[in-house]
Amino acid sequence: MDQALSNNIVLNVSNLKKSFGDFHILAGADLDLKEKQNIVILGHSGTGKSVLFKCIVRLIEPDSGGINVLGQDILALEDEKLTELRIKIGYVFQGGALYDSMSVRSNLEFPLKYTKGAKRTQAELNELVEEALVNVGLIESIDKMPSELSGGMMKRIGLARTLIQKPNILLYDEPTTGLDPVTSGEISELILKIQEEYNTSSLIISHDLKCIEITANQVNVLKEGKFTASGTLDEMKHHEDPFVNSFFK
Repeated sequence: MDQALSNNIVLNVSNLKKSFGDFHILAGADLDLKEKQNIVILGHSGTGKSVLFKCIVRLIEPDSGGINVLGQDILALEDEKLTELRIKIGYVFQGGALYDSMSVRSNLEFPLKYTKGAKRTQAELNELVEEALVNVGLIESIDKMPSELSGGMMKRIGLARTLIQKPNILLYDEPTTGLDPVTSGEISELILKIQEEYNTSSLIISHDLKCIEITANQVNVLKEGKFTASGTLDEMKHHEDPFVNSFFK
């Protein structure tokens, strides 16, 4: 995907390390994400991709290293300051992670009602929910229950719930896993649309070549806890390291 990029770095990960017992998952990972950039992260299972995401939002505490988000050291923040910064980072889970007992409307209202900040009227909540659903093409599903949604619809609603907070940075964890090729393509195009309309910067964990082709400004390869290669999709396909170009065969 070709697009002019800013040089403004919105996320910097430096020498990040995380181990679980004797298992060294992240072993000095370095990453820069620029404003309005989409980076796809490739790596074998268990190499630390999801652990990296959880460290970025501090669901997991790294052992050492640095994480700077929108000019702030997120590892140094606590309580309200940490919550305020987390709101600017949208985490899109694999399965949508909707609350089964809540309607689509209630799922989208939830983060707005229970995150600290200005209290909104019901009219304001309705407007934000409807806007988010329009942007993912599912306004007609506003009062459905999760059990009534297909896999692709669940992913879209999960993305809508993330977008409702107007984040600057999005973290997508395998956004097209388990979807048929047509729906996978639609979700990939939606990721691109969101980048363009919301001016977001995104990290995308994916091994779906069509998704990578549609969404990626850059591809970074994680191997043994470090990023060992980065470049455009075409550069990665023709990389001299067999480990790197094996993802494209």
